[in-house]
Amino acid sequence: MSQPLSELFRTAFVTGAGTGLGRAFTEMLLADGVRVWGTSRDPSRLAPLATASDDRFTPVALELADGAAAEATLLAADQAAGRFDLVINNAGYGVFAEFATADFAVWQRQLEVMLINTARLSHTAIRRFRDPVRAGRPATLVNISSLAAQFPLPFQSAYNMCKAGLSALNESLIDELKGTGIVVIDFRPGDYRTDFEGSVQRPQRTTTPAMQRAWAAFERMMASGPEPAGAAGDLRRALLRQRSGTVRTGRFFQATVAPFIARLGSSGLQRRIRARYFDLP
Repeated sequence: MSQPLSELFRTAFVTGAGTGLGRAFTEMLLADGVRVWGTSRDPSRLAPLATASDDRFTPVALELADGAAAEATLLAADQAAGRFDLVINNAGYGVFAEFATADFAVWQRQLEVMLINTARLSHTAIRRFRDPVRAGRPATLVNISSLAAQFPLPFQSAYNMCKAGLSALNESLIDELKGTGIVVIDFRPGDYRTDFEGSVQRPQRTTTPAMQRAWAAFERMMASGPEPAGAAGDLRRALLRQRSGTVRTGRFFQATVAPFIARLGSSGLQRRIRARYFDLP
C-alpha cells in the first residue's frame, strides 16, 4: 500500500471543490486523511462532502470574481487551519463564442477571474508557505491548467489564454522556487466526464455552422471522457513524488500522443489535427 498523503500534508485548500475535478481531488484527499478546506460559489454544493468527512472537511464560500475578497478568504482559512500545506487552484469556467462577436467585457471578466485572480491566490499561498513559522514543513501549490494550454479549444479563446498563461506562471514559479522546498505542479487535464460543458456560458445569440459542429464535438468528447477519479489518482501520485513539474492527464491520445506531436510536429500539422478533431473547415 502506498504512503498516505496525510503523512506529507495535514491541511489543504481546494477551490471549486463542489463539482467535477475539484470534488474528485477533495474526495481523494479526505480519503487519505488530509483535512480539507474546500470552496464553492454555492456552499450548498459542499454539504455532501461535509456530511461524509467526519469533520475533516470545512466548507468555504468563495467568489473568485472578487480578487481581494478571495485573497482574504484564503488568508482567513489559512489562519484557521494553522497553515495550509497544500493549495489547489481549480476553480474556473468556460465561455463559448466567437471572439469578436461577444462583448469584450465577457473575455475580460474570464481573464480576471481565471488568470489574474488565480495568480493572486498563488501569490498569497507562496507567501504563506515561506513564512518561517512553517519550520520546514512540505508545501505544494497545484494550479489546474489544461491541455488547452497547448491545444486550444475552438471558440473558447479566453479559456485558452487563461490556461496558457497559468502554465507559463507555473513554469516561472518552478524556476524561482528551486531549492526552497516549495513544490509547484502544473496539472493539465484533458476531457474528463465532469459536466463542464453544462456550465459553459454561451453569450452569442446566433451560432454559425462551424460553431455548431465544434460544440457537438466538444460535447461528445466530454461525455466520453474518463471519470474524474482518474485525474485525482494522477494528482495523488504527483503529490507523493514531491517534485515540481508538469502532469498531463486524460485519455491516451490527449495526454500522451498529442504532446508528442506538439514537440515534434509542425504548427500546421497541429492545426490540421485540431480541425479534424473538432470538425472544423
